[in-house]
Amino acid sequence: MSRKQFVHPYIPNSEPGIKREMLDAIGMKSVEGIYKEIPDRLRFKGRMDLPDPIISECSLQRHVEGLLAKNRNAKDNICFLGGGTWNHYVPAVVETIMERDEFLTCYVGEAYTDHGKFQTLFESSSMIGDLTGFEACCTPTYDWANAIAIACRMAKRTTGREEILVAGNMAPDRLSVVKNYCKPEMKVVKVAYHKETGMMDMTDLKSKLSDRVACVYFENPIYLGALEEQVADIVKAAHGAGALAMVGVDPTSLGVLEAPGAYGADYAVGDLQPLGLHMMYGGGVGGFIATKDEKEFLGEYPALLFGICKTQKEGEYGFGEVYYERTSYASREKGKDFIGTTTALHGMAAAVYMALMGPQGFQELGEGILQRVEYAKAGLAKIKGIKIPLKGYSYCDFMVDFNGTGKTVKEINKALLEHRILGGKDISGEFPEYGQSALYSVTEVHTQEDLHALFDALKKICA
Repeated sequence: MSRKQFVHPYIPNSEPGIKREMLDAIGMKSVEGIYKEIPDRLRFKGRMDLPDPIISECSLQRHVEGLLAKNRNAKDNICFLGGGTWNHYVPAVVETIMERDEFLTCYVGEAYTDHGKFQTLFESSSMIGDLTGFEACCTPTYDWANAIAIACRMAKRTTGREEILVAGNMAPDRLSVVKNYCKPEMKVVKVAYHKETGMMDMTDLKSKLSDRVACVYFENPIYLGALEEQVADIVKAAHGAGALAMVGVDPTSLGVLEAPGAYGADYAVGDLQPLGLHMMYGGGVGGFIATKDEKEFLGEYPALLFGICKTQKEGEYGFGEVYYERTSYASREKGKDFIGTTTALHGMAAAVYMALMGPQGFQELGEGILQRVEYAKAGLAKIKGIKIPLKGYSYCDFMVDFNGTGKTVKEINKALLEHRILGGKDISGEFPEYGQSALYSVTEVHTQEDLHALFDALKKICA
């Protein structure tokens, strides 16, 4: 009796008969024919040091869940991490719709068989436009940093200038992406900020504005945990020098903060993560870019735009791609810029979240977060050795100064784990001028009991 050939349960088309049909269709005797172009010297001949595969799905699930159980997560612990992704509540219906087969399995959300994806992305872009005060918004980019970088290159093409001024108080990881994405054609220059307030130094900004500057980028709320109170002045200064103005925003803050379009900004960028996406290591993000509905801006988007269009049936309208010929999808190497794998699925999730919230929901969310943050700041400031260095209001994130405790943020965070609390993001390496300081995030999920648990734990740790 011949030995049966193993059919792998997780590898499609591994059944011998199907595999043979596929190879016959392309005229090859074996899979080796596909790889014959790879030189022998580049081929690994040994056996990789990996454990044997777990073929049983039940056993595999138990094994993976055992590995995941070693992690400290935001669900089973009180989480105060922020600074880029935040612990917001995700309504159950968001996941229910996002996990529908016709949405979940489609690469970058494309409409190979459109079961509402075009409309969902159109609605998502429209609601981002409502929040930011703009008319146009592209399909999601990879993340917030990628959105800034793409918009910087858009600004370069619009203005013909090659220098970008960025607020020195922006998130360092975002800045790193922007520099990498813009080089070597563009120069990225940091603008100073005031250590006492976290806000941009207007004198330094004005000294660096010139006819070489394409765009000025700043964030509100500021990464360091304050609100930028000079938004209109920054935009005015940029426009006075013939440059464009770009604002990085947390979209959930726009229920209580002024929309960038309302104070004259040209671009709004940010992340979709707060709009119905769980915190995930290396995931759960998706950037957006919003602008005016004018050709000088629309023509420079490298990503897809969705709009309403006429159909073959008189009086009927559908949802389709707008100004498609400007993209590299249409013109390939002649495209003005390129876009890779995007996060359209997360844009669809954001559409569900925003539709559920509505204007009143965003206002209530923002007001609740502002109140919780101020309560947290007041309680922390009463603990010996702890200070809140930046004055004024904060949204979600705020800085906590531990220099007076004699302990490092790393030590404090390790001790907080014993109380089942995930402490704030350590920024002592990112902004050493603030010493042992951390970014704490408080959102609508935090109760009064959560905050008092933090206060009590820190009193014991810092005693």
